[in-house]
Amino acid sequence: MKKGFYTIMAAQFFSSLADNALFLAAIAMLLLLDGPPWLTPLLKFFFTVSYVVLAFVVGAFADSMPKGRVMFITNTIKIVGCLLILFNEFLRFGDMPAYWVIVLAYAVVGLGAAAYSPAKYGILTELLPPEQLVVANGWIEGLTVASIVLGVLLGGLLISDRSSAFLLALDLPLIPEFINTAPEAAVVVIAFVYVIAACFNLAIPDTGARYARQERNPVRLFLDFAHCFRTLWADKLGQISLAVTTLFWGAGATLQLLVLRWAEQSLNLPLSAGAVLQGVSAVGIAIGAVVAARIVPLKKAVRVLPFGVAMGIVVIAMVFTHWMPMVFVLLVTVGAMAGFFVVPMNALLQHRGHVLLSAGHSIAVQNFNENVSILVMLALYSVMLRLDWHIHTIIAIFGIFVASTMMMVIRWNAANHRANPHLDRLIGEVKH
Repeated sequence: MKKGFYTIMAAQFFSSLADNALFLAAIAMLLLLDGPPWLTPLLKFFFTVSYVVLAFVVGAFADSMPKGRVMFITNTIKIVGCLLILFNEFLRFGDMPAYWVIVLAYAVVGLGAAAYSPAKYGILTELLPPEQLVVANGWIEGLTVASIVLGVLLGGLLISDRSSAFLLALDLPLIPEFINTAPEAAVVVIAFVYVIAACFNLAIPDTGARYARQERNPVRLFLDFAHCFRTLWADKLGQISLAVTTLFWGAGATLQLLVLRWAEQSLNLPLSAGAVLQGVSAVGIAIGAVVAARIVPLKKAVRVLPFGVAMGIVVIAMVFTHWMPMVFVLLVTVGAMAGFFVVPMNALLQHRGHVLLSAGHSIAVQNFNENVSILVMLALYSVMLRLDWHIHTIIAIFGIFVASTMMMVIRWNAANHRANPHLDRLIGEVKH
């Protein structure tokens, strides 16, 4: 791997570490402010909205300047979101509850993340040849998962009583005096982690890739995005990988919240302990990602699709699992299956997007689809909670949906290959 690749990895690690710790800190703040339970999935919902609403803009923005500079600017937006969360009491309008300020401030963090993503993934196709993309994605997914594990552990640690008491007892400069709760102290620490990520952003080398002058007219930007959207979905390989990653990210975001709720209702665990279970499933994703990076070449990426079906079936076993050692085994297994099938699919999608479009635009299309899936699935999950459905019912519906959808994708891919037996020869071709 080229030297700049590891700087990108470091920047991604610290930014993702802060993202995942902040999610738990924001949930803790909602609980502290007596926010209703159904507001928790809406927290993630508002975070994700920017990925969808700004999809037609962020691709052009990512290609308008060196990717490292884009990552620095967007990481700074995340820091602004942290500050808005801290100052929630001073930002209320009229009788608006403070917990809605938290949700809106978290949406600002989502704005930074939405603009960060095309640069983060797009730079890989600029820096590396196609044959290294699966390995690179194994690295980035493995490191991202490591940041998820450590992020949820960091978030859980920061909101725990013992850690918060230590943090609140410190008399540090530049820390506002009104910081007097565990979630607020946690957000301050997380803001400093974002600052570390920003320092690595500044050290990312310029790949030298330059694109045509990016359009600034919103209407033309939208039409250009629509063209990119149609192009990627019309490609027989792009559409399969896009369908899989779209399902994966929607399911993953919902599963993250399902695990927290399941830990609380079925296993009688507090939020900080539920965060540990999230970390356990993330360890599984890292294992699956690393194995896929080592044994699945790009040309054979579509052969991992059956693992998506298996993952949906295994998720249903959560309903019957209460013994903690088996809980750990189950969550690692689910995570490993997810990591094993999503890494090759992600690499294939990046490759086809780079061949057909450009780095930033293809990732923007990918983000749009994946985050529409997240919004829809989180909205449905929130409705189920609002209707007071039992968590076991929700888990069963979730597992059946994932397994059946992946079965349809497998049949779709088989039909594509029957129509074009030489389809896999397109994998690995380079853009001239």
